[in-house]
Amino acid sequence: MTVTVIYGGKSGEHEISLVSGAAVARNIDEKNTVQLIAITKEGRWFLQPQSELERIKADSKAAFKIIEDESQEVSVIPAGGTKRTFRVGNDYIGADVVFPVLHGPFGEDGTIQGLFEMIDVPYVGCTTLGSAITMDKEKTKVALAQAGIPVVPGICVRRSDLADWKRYDEILEQAQKELGFPLFVKPCSAGSSDGASLAPDLQKLNGAIMEAFNWDDKILIEKAVNAREIECSVTGNPTIDDGTVPAEKLTAYGPGEIAPKHDFYDYDAKYNDPDGADLLIPANLPEEKLEEVRTLAKKAFAALDLAGLSRVDFFIDKDNGELYLNEINTMPGFTQISMFPKMCAAFGLDFTALTNLLITEAVARFKKTRGLKTSR
Repeated sequence: MTVTVIYGGKSGEHEISLVSGAAVARNIDEKNTVQLIAITKEGRWFLQPQSELERIKADSKAAFKIIEDESQEVSVIPAGGTKRTFRVGNDYIGADVVFPVLHGPFGEDGTIQGLFEMIDVPYVGCTTLGSAITMDKEKTKVALAQAGIPVVPGICVRRSDLADWKRYDEILEQAQKELGFPLFVKPCSAGSSDGASLAPDLQKLNGAIMEAFNWDDKILIEKAVNAREIECSVTGNPTIDDGTVPAEKLTAYGPGEIAPKHDFYDYDAKYNDPDGADLLIPANLPEEKLEEVRTLAKKAFAALDLAGLSRVDFFIDKDNGELYLNEINTMPGFTQISMFPKMCAAFGLDFTALTNLLITEAVARFKKTRGLKTSR
């Protein structure tokens, strides 16, 4: 089977994707042929030489580099399927399944998933709709609340609100009255804590809002929960699981706990500071609480029609013990310190077994959905 790993991308998480993509590529079962496509920050696609795969396999800490050979620029073929998936120069290349290790906008938000649907090729991860909903933190909160899943109280602010100073003042007053300081401000559709900050007072709140709007046209102001950060890995496809494909079984691994040594689990703590946080697997919680997290993680995954994989992130309020679902990441990091593969491994699913499961689920989903009618 030819597995095409795609990485890089136009988002602020481009560099993280180079690390995650390399980790995934070196942990794909050797019975498969791995093909590499890199996307530059400008959005151009390039087929990568096999020497790049050999380089990262020889060094377990190496990240991908992008080689921009003009003769190897890639075009996609609508309805090309698995035989004529991409075009490079005058040649067509196929892909039995695509593994898009892309984080953030243009990779995790449904855009590239829609493209794969148009190409008519199997792909790892959530569908177009599932990816789009979970990328928008506000829409995710609305959908989860509708499903009876507790979420952190917050207020959504749109860029248009900034144009009306009376409306903006009302939002600031509402945030202080209903939520109270400290407040957490973040873009609705960014990842890796890009544009997110903690505001202890009104002056810092204004600055945090402006910073978040550098990353998105819609932001969230949330109650800053004095929280323990709990994460749970989930795999499967509860929407179509009929018991015939084990990889489709809804399964939760973990949960684990992030104990950040920064003000919160920000970009530096996640990726730059090797001592930025302690990772505890399993989380230091009673078994009944661990099971409650696993149950809620699976409930959220199913409620949003997710597929393949997701990391479901929770807060436990240190003051009152309340459990909140914070957000869902449909293509979590696969770096050396990333929680998703670590939790899977700790609960019996090593990295190679994990990539096998995700590829199997993707191909099975493709076969089942292509059996549905699309016209009379």
